[in-house]
Amino acid sequence: MSAAPHIENQLLIAAFCLFVILLVVEKFRPYMKFAGAGLKASFSTNTSAFLINNVIMNVLSVSSLLVVASNYSRYGLLSSLPDAPLKWVASFVLFDLAVYAWHYLGHKSEALWLFHKIHHSDKSFHVTTGLRFHVFDQLLEVVVKCVCAVVIGAPAHVVVACEVVRMFFVLFHHANIAIPGERILSYFIITPSLHRAHHSTLRSEHDSNYGIVLSIWDIIFRTRKDLTPKSIGLELIEAENVLQLFSLAFLTERRLARVMHLVPRKSHS
Repeated sequence: MSAAPHIENQLLIAAFCLFVILLVVEKFRPYMKFAGAGLKASFSTNTSAFLINNVIMNVLSVSSLLVVASNYSRYGLLSSLPDAPLKWVASFVLFDLAVYAWHYLGHKSEALWLFHKIHHSDKSFHVTTGLRFHVFDQLLEVVVKCVCAVVIGAPAHVVVACEVVRMFFVLFHHANIAIPGERILSYFIITPSLHRAHHSTLRSEHDSNYGIVLSIWDIIFRTRKDLTPKSIGLELIEAENVLQLFSLAFLTERRLARVMHLVPRKSHS
């Protein structure tokens, strides 16, 4: 467990390297064109959100998962299996299914959507969108992952591996890039085109493609949609900085519409 800070530092370095690579590719080969001013504002807000979240979450994310998995995974579903490749793969698949289910709930539960909508509010779609999360959204996800680590019975090193893969995929599938052979690849993993549809402005379109790594869950549960969104982000959410953005999580979309005078208040007569 003493290795947790060292592991976190390695993850951050690896993620930063991927982040820079994707930024460069986006710069020279973008899939979609976004207004320069909006893109700069999005980049600033998203990186600020990441810095705030990282300060708060640094001791809770991988460290918490390591502590929980090391001490309680022996009670889980796969605990009786030997620590071998079969157990590792099964743990990864179940973990990915659990994160898919959590993401699905984040869209279907109004309480969870309050926080998750902050991620969807970005009107641009690029690699820094993968950093744009409300801190409460992140905190709840850590709790869910800790519970999953216990229920699944995943070894601590597999839990860390799952986080590494998830981190890389979150950056990858938010990248504003085109991938050769992406159509075929998307039947195995979540690609930028699949996740781009998930960030559509229309709820009928963004309530889809919930997978994080494996795309099979969207196929099995019929939540997959292959489409190119006409617009990205949520129309009602406008924020000049990250603190305003975080505060908007405590307003429902109907309340936001009232504040912006888009719908009338209910009559008390």
